[in-house]
Amino acid sequence: MNDDGRSSRGSFAARLMERLFQNSSNEPENKQQLVELLRQAKNRALFNTDALTMMEGVLQVSDLQVRDIMIPRAQMEVIGRDDALSDILPVLVDSSHSRYPVIGEDRAEVVGTLLAKDLLQYFADGSKKFKLRDIIRSAVFVPESKRLDVLLREFRASRNHMAIVVDEYGAAAGLVTIEDVLEQIVGEIEDEYDFDEGAFIMRRAENNYTVKAHTTIEDFNEYFNIEIDDEDFDTIGGLVLHALGHMPVRGEHVEAEGFRFEVLGADSRKIRLLAISKLDPAITTEDKADNA
Repeated sequence: MNDDGRSSRGSFAARLMERLFQNSSNEPENKQQLVELLRQAKNRALFNTDALTMMEGVLQVSDLQVRDIMIPRAQMEVIGRDDALSDILPVLVDSSHSRYPVIGEDRAEVVGTLLAKDLLQYFADGSKKFKLRDIIRSAVFVPESKRLDVLLREFRASRNHMAIVVDEYGAAAGLVTIEDVLEQIVGEIEDEYDFDEGAFIMRRAENNYTVKAHTTIEDFNEYFNIEIDDEDFDTIGGLVLHALGHMPVRGEHVEAEGFRFEVLGADSRKIRLLAISKLDPAITTEDKADNA
């Protein structure tokens, strides 16, 4: 049955490739030509938009590195190595993740990972003494430069779902999950806003911008010619997360650093996309005076 299945899939692929090239004088010589050919095939109704998005995502994965999609250190949900069970439970309830980096002195020092399911034993046996160090698991570390297609193969082979991303000095720069990699294949909300390739900030109107949340404070400052302090936050998403005080949902907004930030896209792990506009200093000052 498996052989028949593989044969069937192979025959389908062969038929698809035959139809792709039947009206093309030359086979594609590079990736861009292949993508264009796939788009033409979609227009001929050989497959639908969702299939095209995934095929383009598969091709894109080999061009991306971990640093391009990682959750920055400032946005990581972490557990302290010496935290008590009463300190850990609120973090689990609020974030609803299954895995958490465990840190030492600060976020740059990840000493292991905690699986939420490993805490169940302490609820099943109320007399069991809790000690986080007894259940910490080894963390998987990957460099920022690792290609996503290589990381995906390693995730599948090792059955790990999360890796800690480290910089050239060995400090934690962020984290990446298998879900983050797969999102590059199936697509995510950023695709809806038609960013130019490589762009992080897109101007929509006179005072209306769309910004990817992982845009660095440095790049944001350079674009708007301002000087937001980047000591506490690496990214605009980190700044907004701190200003709100919780992981937001789509539609929430906050005013900070002279801007109004509205969340266009977010999940339980991170903010993805923001709509921003500059605040009028005069209006802001009057509002503060009225509220005083």
